Amino acid sequence: MTTLYLASGSPRRRELLAQIGVPFVSLMTSVDETPLPDETPAAYVERLARAKAAAGLATLGADEQAVVLGADTTVVLDGRILGKPASREECIAMLQSLGGREHEVLTAVALASVQHSEARTVSSRVGFRPVDAVEAGAYWDTGEPADKAGGYAIQGFAAVFVRHLQGSYSAVVGLPLCETAHLLTEFGIPFWQPK
Repeated sequence: MTTLYLASGSPRRRELLAQIGVPFVSLMTSVDETPLPDETPAAYVERLARAKAAAGLATLGADEQAVVLGADTTVVLDGRILGKPASREECIAMLQSLGGREHEVLTAVALASVQHSEARTVSSRVGFRPVDAVEAGAYWDTGEPADKAGGYAIQGFAAVFVRHLQGSYSAVVGLPLCETAHLLTEFGIPFWQPK
């Protein structure tokens, strides 16, 4: 029986996998998330998703029945990767730069086993209404944006900023469920499994 391992500490990714009825075991991995020189945002998210899956697989040794899922999400504005804000000031600046504009959210999902690995990257467009500094600061004070790419969580308090979304909502949250289900099927892992 194939066991799926999730190489992520993200509660959102755990909830999304559970939503489609896929049992899994969580693994903690550590991957350097620094972009490489001249790396495109799409190459960046796929590299990180693959690296997380590979790191998780390495912790399991030669387990032939193991499949590891890694994923990464990034926010892109004017070709620039917006990572997790390191401070209140950085978060306020990020949110104000996103305000009144449309940006891209890229999420890559990768599955790896000892036999092979596959990855998919999904691009979505999110439009924000204008966000002022006071409101951005109040949002930072909720504690929600500190560990989020681009400084916001669409499924949380930041939903009030979102005017429109074109693409995959689940991908913006952190795991594109349509593409993930397709990859799971390729690896022989069914979704909608009974509890």
